[in-house]
Amino acid sequence: MTVSHHVRVHASSENLARQDQLAWKIAEVAADPVEVEQAVVDMIINRLIDNASVAAASLTRAPINAARAQALSHPVSTGGAGANLFGTPLDRRTSPEWAAWANGVAVRELDYHDTFLAAEYSHPGDNIPPILAVAQHTGKDGRALVRGIATGYEIQMDLVRAICLHKHKIDHVAHLGPSAAAGIGTLLGLDVETIYQAVGQALHTTTATRQSRKGEISTWKAHAPAFAGKMAVEAVDRAMRGQTSPAPIYEGEDGVIAWMLDGKDAAYEVPLPAAGEPKRAILDSYTKEHSAEYQAQALIDLARRLGIANPALRDPANVDAIVIHTSHHTHNVIGSGANDPQKYDPTASRETLDHSVPYIFAVALQDGGWHHVDSYTPERAGRADTVALWHKITTAEDPEWTRRYHSDDPDEKAFGGRVEIRLTDGTTVVDEIAVADAHPLGARPFARENYITKFRLLAEPVLEPAEIERFLDLVQRLPELTAEEVGQLSIVAKPGLIDAAPAPAGLF
Repeated sequence: MTVSHHVRVHASSENLARQDQLAWKIAEVAADPVEVEQAVVDMIINRLIDNASVAAASLTRAPINAARAQALSHPVSTGGAGANLFGTPLDRRTSPEWAAWANGVAVRELDYHDTFLAAEYSHPGDNIPPILAVAQHTGKDGRALVRGIATGYEIQMDLVRAICLHKHKIDHVAHLGPSAAAGIGTLLGLDVETIYQAVGQALHTTTATRQSRKGEISTWKAHAPAFAGKMAVEAVDRAMRGQTSPAPIYEGEDGVIAWMLDGKDAAYEVPLPAAGEPKRAILDSYTKEHSAEYQAQALIDLARRLGIANPALRDPANVDAIVIHTSHHTHNVIGSGANDPQKYDPTASRETLDHSVPYIFAVALQDGGWHHVDSYTPERAGRADTVALWHKITTAEDPEWTRRYHSDDPDEKAFGGRVEIRLTDGTTVVDEIAVADAHPLGARPFARENYITKFRLLAEPVLEPAEIERFLDLVQRLPELTAEEVGQLSIVAKPGLIDAAPAPAGLF
């Protein structure tokens, strides 16, 4: 059972009681000692595998090299054993906030891990790096780690269900800071008061604009959730030392809702588990088969299906126009409704191209598939026939697809669209797709074997076969892991791989 919490702005003179504040309600959920159900445990294992997959694939990419170099510039802090970095030897550790930073960048870089879409966007797997880093530093076992991750997913996804950030051009990681802080609080068994202060600080320090996902999208897109995770670790540290946070952080007359979101007259209904209710939110999230923005997943599947069935559609000489009728979000964020000329620029960054559904649809249509590296190379983006086809593709908002995007009915909720292809001979091809093939309601829902296949595919170029098997054996025993084994829950690159990657110099 969930409880809906009415959240509105309060004048300072109203003296909103602490126990009535959303941050306190979040802290109460985090402090609830309820056990984690087996289905949730199984999905947490899947997502740890998923995170390791995409981190492995990005180990030598420039943003990861920079973030890892920063992290390795900092020694293990006092008070614990430190935390692992993806790719480095297990005995080479750093301070947990810097491990959260570097590992968060590695997980996020390829835009290839899990997602949950509702009133706001989210990648709830971003909770895992900071919670895992603190678990390793403080010597927590697998059971404690499971409980912490379940809380991180629950809080972020419940906030995402209720509070829209992007409408006000606030980046979605503003829900991640509080959720990661809450998850760490659960992991450590902290009291409600301490978690409350950490949640408030984490929110206060992680609100930023959505320019990180607009126009010429930069490498900061991968760093943004990592920064939120790092801030969450630091917020918990300060709260444990007795330091307090701005309050009421959400409801105050100069707080987040009043000045960053819907304003002083705003009201939200935020669903949170009742006391004693298991945290099940992770079961409503979904991962990616393709390395691209989630709202493009179903459209990639549709494009590859259309291209294979009718190869003539791949030749721009045969195509007059392609219109993708889809939701408001898809049209305005990754479609032509964003009015970003960069989404049609063959010299645009990889980060920009993976947020351009016209580009993605053109390449998937022509190639009959999608590859996390090959589909984004400058050569692929600049191919003349692709550019010609790409520039014939636009999106249009369809009220019905917008309604389905926001539906509370999981059997109706959809992230796809209807595609109309007008050919030069006057004929048309029309087809549609509601959810991605890998979605729980899709043609080929992801199960454990799919997560393992994805991991093997992405890890084989950079990990030794024995290391792949070591990690898979360890992670699938997650709830029974000792603290020492949790300290080994990372991936180690092939000898020389990390050393050969350029480590740019900075201040540290």
